[in-house]
Amino acid sequence: MKKSDWFLAGGILIIAVALLGYQFLANGGDPSESVVVVTVDGEEYGSYPLTEDCSVDIGETNRLVISGGTAVMEWADCPDQICVHHSSVSRNGESIICLPNEVVVSIQGGAEPELDGMVQ
Repeated sequence: MKKSDWFLAGGILIIAVALLGYQFLANGGDPSESVVVVTVDGEEYGSYPLTEDCSVDIGETNRLVISGGTAVMEWADCPDQICVHHSSVSRNGESIICLPNEVVVSIQGGAEPELDGMVQ
């Protein structure tokens, strides 16, 4: 590789790390203000504070467990079990989706990044 190729690769790497860092820090929010919103077939099923430990049976198809400031899909009757194997969610904007049962679990609230302008 030429010297300019190394500079290009290093520049791309620096930009990627900066974007990842911004994404990680900007979506943190205050966990005490975050809620877990559950929707089934596009309609809100319920919302639950992320700070309170509980177990939520979503119809007869899924079970969501909120514990220690995180939410995880503990059980589902779908064949692929992707939602059950998904890691726990705790940050604003993260979600767990069970496509066969049309269940979406998302974290909302917490501090949003401030806007410094508005375009009309």
